[in-house]
Amino acid sequence: MISVLKDHPLDLGEYEDQYKHFHSHPELSLHEKETSSTIASHRSLGAYKVHTSIGGYGVAAVLSNGEGPTVLLRADMDALPVEEKTGVDYASNATVKDEEGNTIPVMHACGHDMHVTCLLGAAAWLAREDVKKKWAGTLVLVFQPNEERGKGARAMVDGGLYSRVPEPDVVLAQHVMPMCAGKVAVKAGTMIASADSFKITVYGRGGHGSMPQLCIDPVVLAANIVIRLQGIVAREVDPQDAAVVTVGSLHAGSSDNIIADQAVLLVDVRTQKEETRQRTLKAIERIVKKECEVSNCEKPPTFERTRQFPLTVNDANTTQKVSAAFANHFGDAFDPAPATSNASEDMSDLATAVKKPYCYWFIGGIDAEKWDKAEKEGRIAEDIPVNHSSLFAPVIQPTLRTGVESLCVAALTFLGRQQDS
Repeated sequence: MISVLKDHPLDLGEYEDQYKHFHSHPELSLHEKETSSTIASHRSLGAYKVHTSIGGYGVAAVLSNGEGPTVLLRADMDALPVEEKTGVDYASNATVKDEEGNTIPVMHACGHDMHVTCLLGAAAWLAREDVKKKWAGTLVLVFQPNEERGKGARAMVDGGLYSRVPEPDVVLAQHVMPMCAGKVAVKAGTMIASADSFKITVYGRGGHGSMPQLCIDPVVLAANIVIRLQGIVAREVDPQDAAVVTVGSLHAGSSDNIIADQAVLLVDVRTQKEETRQRTLKAIERIVKKECEVSNCEKPPTFERTRQFPLTVNDANTTQKVSAAFANHFGDAFDPAPATSNASEDMSDLATAVKKPYCYWFIGGIDAEKWDKAEKEGRIAEDIPVNHSSLFAPVIQPTLRTGVESLCVAALTFLGRQQDS
């Protein structure tokens, strides 16, 4: 793969400008209209058959190049409700109005703008006539909306993705992370965690704050639930395993002298094994129901699932091939044993829906000088912005080049003609 990229070098000048455009024009999940339109009409896809409006604003593109396997490369495109504070000259000033008329800032705080740009760059390079001589098969590109809510991949599948493009033999994707730019990391097994989010409502009996004996106080009930939930990870999860249970919001009442009728908790769960996931979810339900019971609640609690992300578990055989190719191409910049991330992702739905293997890897996006300084001073946690931070803006190069090259190398690992592999 090194020789193919060396003999047919990438020209990414225009893609740096394209990245800046995407970064300064972010769109929230389910609202990626202009991003989708820009992708579908981009000249990088000129040689591809392009399909639009799949599962919302999803875009897919197909390039057939003779007999061979079908490889799917995927990038997500949605942004986040975050006010950008990076200070870059292409920072987002975008805002939208929510359903109540409030102004909400929008930012590409998770790097999806980089993902899309990398995939467009890879698409253009793989479609070059001189490069097409080096591979055979079918290349499918998927630009996915609504990843942040965990529903975009499934929506594209349910929206007829595989009736419009061939089913892949393998699905490949990447994510820019708070790692040193130029680095690439992948391993077999669990790469990133599952996520389950819930809105839990507990019902008390409201009344005057001066007469608590006539009420069932949902605030006290909810407070007890919050404390008890913290014991799940400490006392019910194997110390050799990993799990996170977070109560991100607790709301009840609106006055100081009124005991509310109910309390609402927003809970997020991250786990790295399916059995741990099931055990943790059952524990949450058990604790909430029992706390309501001992509080003598007259109505059982309700559980509304608000988000769900599957585990991302890299196929061993597929990942072994990708790892070997990355080690050969990136050398010392390749990390074959990254830690499992507690972030979550829905890319695997594109593969599991058709029972195909997949591989998902990380690329670094932090300026090398900044990374080295923070590492030397032991201040990575304090000085390196992470995904979803208002300060997260991947350095354009070498992040862009690394992302494009990793997509090309991974694709050619399966599409490359035998004599060029």
